[in-house]
Amino acid sequence: MATEHAADAPTAGEYIVHHLTHLNNVGAKQASIIDWSVVNYDTLFYSIGLGLLTVFILWLAARRATSGVPGRFQGSIEMLVEMVADQAKGIIHSAESRRFVAPLALTVFVWIFLMNAMDLLPVDLIPRGWQAATHNPHAYMRVVATADLSATLGMSICVLLLCIYYNIKIKGLGGWAHELFTAPFGAHPALWPVNFIMQIIEFLAKTISHGMRLFGNMYAGELVFMLIALMGGAWAVSTSGILLAIGHVVAGTAWAIFHILIILLQAFIFMMLTLVYIGQAHEGH
Repeated sequence: MATEHAADAPTAGEYIVHHLTHLNNVGAKQASIIDWSVVNYDTLFYSIGLGLLTVFILWLAARRATSGVPGRFQGSIEMLVEMVADQAKGIIHSAESRRFVAPLALTVFVWIFLMNAMDLLPVDLIPRGWQAATHNPHAYMRVVATADLSATLGMSICVLLLCIYYNIKIKGLGGWAHELFTAPFGAHPALWPVNFIMQIIEFLAKTISHGMRLFGNMYAGELVFMLIALMGGAWAVSTSGILLAIGHVVAGTAWAIFHILIILLQAFIFMMLTLVYIGQAHEGH
């Protein structure tokens, strides 16, 4: 029986590839970084769904807020609000801008935390449920939206657009254009092309690194959980099964506890970089 089960089971490579493939409009095709024809439906579903959940949580906290002794839920949200407000105040000195940017940063933090936290669910829980619901044992489903580069780059591009907006709003279109051509090396006409190229490289580098940092950490974390799941699945077809089962539980528990710090840290870093980049748009060279 064990031999038959092992023959029917996917190999480790097939298991990993299957779990790293998105539910999209082209079947099992892996989308490249720039491929506008591929739509990852699972990323859209979980990012939009958790975005709506984020808005609901913050709306519920605001609706239930009282002036008396706060409960645990209200107290937790108030701590987050104060933390983000303090960070925004230290980075963005315009009170008018903070009225929009601080709530935005709070929303980004909670939203990314919830998307990252999907990584703590058992690897096969939702994919197996999706396969059962669709009656397709080979159906694809990835639940960690931040492990999809298209999602994280999409968020970082939105931050870039906000930076451009505040550059124009604070400095004026002419003032920002003047800065693009005169900073960082000076206003001599011979330096205008170099200055412009350096400014464009800076914007691109910040945007790409902003998105890829979150993607890289969450992709690696997701992959580690898959490897641990493979350890647990191998116990049934191995002579050292009990040791693999124990190792699966110990490694999975240890990595999950450590990963809680990672998902919090990555949400905080993305939020802080959002504040820093928008804050830089308020400053002149």
